[in-house]
Amino acid sequence: MARCRECSGRRLAFASARAAVAYAGPARALVAAWKERGLRPAASLAAELVADALARPAADVITYIPPDPQRLLRRGHHPAERLARELGGLWSLEVAPLLARRPGARSTRQAELERSERLRNVRDAFVAQPVAAETVVLIDDVYTTGATVAAGAATLRRAGAVCVEVVTFARTVRA
Repeated sequence: MARCRECSGRRLAFASARAAVAYAGPARALVAAWKERGLRPAASLAAELVADALARPAADVITYIPPDPQRLLRRGHHPAERLARELGGLWSLEVAPLLARRPGARSTRQAELERSERLRNVRDAFVAQPVAAETVVLIDDVYTTGATVAAGAATLRRAGAVCVEVVTFARTVRA
């Protein structure tokens, strides 16, 4: 499989990263309403769009990027977990919380950082349960630089996952 320009030349802990839509226009507005304005039913719509656009991964389990505790408290919900649970139902895959935020990990919003800062911000941010599944689907809502999912995938691989497939609702497309 050919790599996109964003991933070319990088060592990645995940086998592939796929998204249903480009993070632009209506998708950007939907994600903002879903994440920041409490439009929780958007998770079901996002999952349906993902399931329509992407084939079910040949995986054993689905997990998700864990929430930052402060944002979870402010939002009252966690979009990536909800998306994972909706997709688990649509794809008939078990959903398990395999990742957690490391206590004391930085919590600067990734959206406020440049690419190199994003990589540093999530380095060692996660801990994982021991992973018995060979292939894990890692869910997040938006793929921007891949820093967050790369850190999560690396943690899952160290915990025993052989292969990590990343699936997001939306992806930033760079020209």
